[in-house]
Amino acid sequence: MAPPPSSSTERRPERLKRRADFVRATRARNSAGTPGLVLQAFARPAHELEGPSGTAPRVGFTASRKVGNAVARNRAKRRLRALADEMLKRHASDGHDYVLIARQSTVTRNFTALRADLVRSLKKLKLWQD
Repeated sequence: MAPPPSSSTERRPERLKRRADFVRATRARNSAGTPGLVLQAFARPAHELEGPSGTAPRVGFTASRKVGNAVARNRAKRRLRALADEMLKRHASDGHDYVLIARQSTVTRNFTALRADLVRSLKKLKLWQD
């Protein structure tokens, strides 16, 4: 078993699981689309930042039937999870919820291009942290 991460920047972002959190991110109308994915972001209110997760970013994933059959949707979500684990733990703004939405090209797109899509989306929404 691996030791726990030494700093908060190395932690894996928490997962969004409740439908209400996904809907809230959609209603915020703060999104950026790229060929490989769509990123939606929502700044959590101050009273929610006092909980056990604190200001750590949270992330959720979704893939509609437009992406393909169940196999394709699961593959797209696995790729988005790997991307989020790699990028969001270091470059996401604290106190935000992120929803990564798969597109049809998410399944076949080069992972380097997907990474560039996420970086471009974070910068477009002014949520990129160095």
